[in-house]
Amino acid sequence: MVGKLAIYAFIGGVALAIIFGIYQAYTIEKTPTDIFFATNTGGIIAWLLVIIGVIVGILAVMGKGTITKAEVPGFLTAGIALLVMYAVFGTLGGAVPYLIGSLLSGISLSLAFFMAPAVGLLALKATWDIGKSV
Repeated sequence: MVGKLAIYAFIGGVALAIIFGIYQAYTIEKTPTDIFFATNTGGIIAWLLVIIGVIVGILAVMGKGTITKAEVPGFLTAGIALLVMYAVFGTLGGAVPYLIGSLLSGISLSLAFFMAPAVGLLALKATWDIGKSV
């Protein structure tokens, strides 16, 4: 049962992050002064993505999630790449051609909200496991 929750939380979190990232891009292009994640509703959605990311991270740390022990290094690498992706696209959003820069910026921001807690928790567990075996 918990394994299925982890699968649904991960897939749902990624799907929600992409959907709200696209909406973020739409609001950047429509009204640059009223960006979605800067509104109250956007803040609630950002917290929802963070909470889902924490759930995914906790379940993965407990060994009940979709991320097995063998997949942790790959997940951490991919998660760090996603977080770096936002750092790059967040600053280049205006320099990239119309809509594409906003789309890359919005989706990478919402994926960063979702992935950061899971990556952080798994990184702590990996560090603990390395220190424990020394």
